Amino acid sequence: MLSFYYSQKLLNLSGVLIKDIIHTENKTIFEIEMQRKLHACPCCGHSTQRIHDYRRQKIKDIPSFGSHTLLLLRKRRYVCQSCGKRFYESIDFLPRYHRMTSRLILYVLSQLASTSSFKSVAQHVNLSTSTVVRIFDKLSYSPSSLPKVLAIDEFKGNTNHEKYQCIITDPENHRVLDILPNRYKTHLASYLLKFDISQTSIFISDMWSTYRDLSREIFSSATYVVDKYHYARQVLWAFEAVRKEVQKDFCDHRRKYFKRSKSLLIKHYHDLNNDQKQRLNVMLYTSEKLSNAYLLKESFYEVMASEDYNTAKERLTKWIIYAENSGLPRFVTAAQTMNNWIGGILNSFTTPYTNGYTEGINNKIKVLKRNAYGYRNFERFRSRILHMCNKKSS
Repeated sequence: MLSFYYSQKLLNLSGVLIKDIIHTENKTIFEIEMQRKLHACPCCGHSTQRIHDYRRQKIKDIPSFGSHTLLLLRKRRYVCQSCGKRFYESIDFLPRYHRMTSRLILYVLSQLASTSSFKSVAQHVNLSTSTVVRIFDKLSYSPSSLPKVLAIDEFKGNTNHEKYQCIITDPENHRVLDILPNRYKTHLASYLLKFDISQTSIFISDMWSTYRDLSREIFSSATYVVDKYHYARQVLWAFEAVRKEVQKDFCDHRRKYFKRSKSLLIKHYHDLNNDQKQRLNVMLYTSEKLSNAYLLKESFYEVMASEDYNTAKERLTKWIIYAENSGLPRFVTAAQTMNNWIGGILNSFTTPYTNGYTEGINNKIKVLKRNAYGYRNFERFRSRILHMCNKKSS
C-alpha cells in the first residue's frame, strides 16, 4: 500500500489511499479506499465511525499513463449508533449515482470543445458514445444580449431538413453568439427582436438580400457593412469567367499554359517579380479582352486599398462607370452588383471589422461536421458549435 502522501501525489484525489496498482494491456487499475473519518448521519446528524459493511465499486477516471484508468473502490457503509441508519461514506470526487469521477466528466467536456466526434472522444476516455452524448446534452447555451458589432452569415449544415443554418457572431470580442436553424427573414427577425437592438451599432453581412433587409428594418440606426471578401470576389469571379472564355479559343498547348499560370493573372501586379511580370505581359498580349479584364481587376485592387470613405467612393464610382462601359458582360454584371450594394460596400471603409472571424468559424464547423459524418439533431449541433467556439469564455 502506498503512503497517504504518495497516494495524493499520484492520483491527485482528496482523501484517497492506494492499496494496489494493476497494469493490463490497455488499462491501469487502482485499488483504493478512502481515508477513514467521522461521518455525520444523514438522518439524525450524529457523528459515527462505525462500519457496517463494505462493497466494491468500479469508477472510471481520466486517462493516465497512456491508458484508460479504472478505480476499484472498497466503499464503506457506516451505521449510526444513535438511530441505526445505514449510509455510504461521502466521496468528494464522485457525484451521487455516478460511476465516473467528476473530473472525468469535465475532461469529456474539454475534449468536446475540439472538433473531435462524440465517438472518438468516447473511445479515448473508455466510455460509450451514448454516455458521452448524455454528458454533453446537459450543457446549455443562450445569449443574453446583442453586441456592439454584430456579424451574420450562413453555412451548409443540413440538419432538421434545412440546407443552411445561420451563425451570429461578435467579431470584436471573437465570440459566437448563436446558431439558428435557418436563414429565413421571418425567423431571423423574430429571434433578433427578442433583444435590445439599440446596443448594436455595426451590422456586418455578406451580399444576401435578406440580411440587407434586416439592416434596414431592424438595425436601421446601425451602420450596415458589406464584408469586403464577398464584394471583392464578385470582381474575381468576373475576371475568372473572362479568362476561361478567352482560353476556349486557344490551342491545347497555350490553354494548358494559361491554366497552369492563372495565379499570375489573379495576383496583384505590384506583388509580382520582374520575371513574373514579363510572363504576365506575354499572356495579356494574346487577348485584348483578357487585357481589359485584367486592368479592371487591378483597378479594383486600388479601390480596395482606399484608406477612407470619400476616397473609396470616388474610386468605386469611377470603377463602376469603367466596368459598365467595358463591353465585358461579366464585368457589367459585377458593376451593377456594386451599384446595388454601394452603401454597405462604402461603409466597409469606415470600420476595421469584417466577417473574417465568422468565416473562420464556418471552416471549423465544416471540420466538426466532417468528423462526425454530419449532424441530424440541430440542437446538439448548435451546442457543439457554441461549446467549441466559446470554450474560453464559457
